[in-house]
Amino acid sequence: MLSKLLVKRFVKNSNDTENKNTRQSYGLLAGIVGIVVNIALFSIKLLVGLIVGSIAVMADAFNNLSDAASSIITIVGLRMSNKPADEEHPFGHGRIEYISALIVSFMVILVGFEFVKSSFERIINPEPISFELVPFLLILVSILLKFWLSRFNKYISKIINSSALKAASFDALGDVVTSSCVALSLLLPKFTTLPLDGYIGILVALAILYSGYSLVKETVSPLLGEAPDPELVEKIKKSTLEYEPITGIHDLIIHNYGHGKHMASIHAEIPADIDIMKIHDIIDKAEREISEKLGIYLVIHMDPVCIDCKEINPYRAEVEKIIKYNPLIKSMHDFRVVGDGENKNLIFDIVVNPTQLNKIMTEQKLKEQITQDIKAIHPNYNCIITVDTDFM
Repeated sequence: MLSKLLVKRFVKNSNDTENKNTRQSYGLLAGIVGIVVNIALFSIKLLVGLIVGSIAVMADAFNNLSDAASSIITIVGLRMSNKPADEEHPFGHGRIEYISALIVSFMVILVGFEFVKSSFERIINPEPISFELVPFLLILVSILLKFWLSRFNKYISKIINSSALKAASFDALGDVVTSSCVALSLLLPKFTTLPLDGYIGILVALAILYSGYSLVKETVSPLLGEAPDPELVEKIKKSTLEYEPITGIHDLIIHNYGHGKHMASIHAEIPADIDIMKIHDIIDKAEREISEKLGIYLVIHMDPVCIDCKEINPYRAEVEKIIKYNPLIKSMHDFRVVGDGENKNLIFDIVVNPTQLNKIMTEQKLKEQITQDIKAIHPNYNCIITVDTDFM
């Protein structure tokens, strides 16, 4: 496989993908290959477009030229994202990679708009296109090259988990479709005299625009703060629960500052009667070891809970039974009881999915519903409920 041979030849320590230098070498290789292939494709298609006088072919040619520029931006973006943290950016510069992918996306959209205009002008003022075998075969070769480039970028993006290269792979695959339309525009004049070049040019340009839109949508998501990787979530949860005497976890929040740059915080439930110095040492150890193992910065907050409290457990069991059948509620934590006699305050947090909650009822309405259900059993009880968002 050519992709593996290139990696073996040009990337040192290729298996150490968490090393920033290795990751940068992968990005440099992908960028250089992208530049070489796209400039070659630009030259081929521009020559073919000039020979046969096809606006669709020339549109595809300049699309490849923009892809070469995109590869340069990808290289620069990956290098800048590896800059160490400083006073202004204490979590590093990893998000620059997302910004470089966004720039690539806007360049793709710009090319699409330009050739919508050019193709529309060709529809108004059509020019005859003559079929020639050699230019047609050159376009077929360019399609194969672009397909391989898409697979190569996808291969590298999976190895180093790069959003910029994933965007480049997606873009290249879109180019396979547009180039196939271009090949069709060269073939059709052999069978018809209809001026189809401008119309196919429009289709190519629209495909380019859609590709750019899809890339923008995918790239903006991590910049806005998308949900964390489920695999990372499970690793953090599982790793935290391995430390005794942590009995439960909740309120896990993960911030993404670029590849390999995550900050996470989690609440860990511990027995309320344990020695404070002992559990403090355990929490410190857990933070240090999990952070090192998963390559993140983890902060653990201690939540003391009464595990075997005979007074509180019956109240907790009643509330759990009431909320068990509510599909909006995922879990409950930090349950406490304050007050004497029949006049008691039940204090607890519930975890909900905000999307589902907003579709069905308001947060206040949910609190009132739970309170009414509890008061139906214990009229003198009051509920102090905190609604937590499930960020997963």
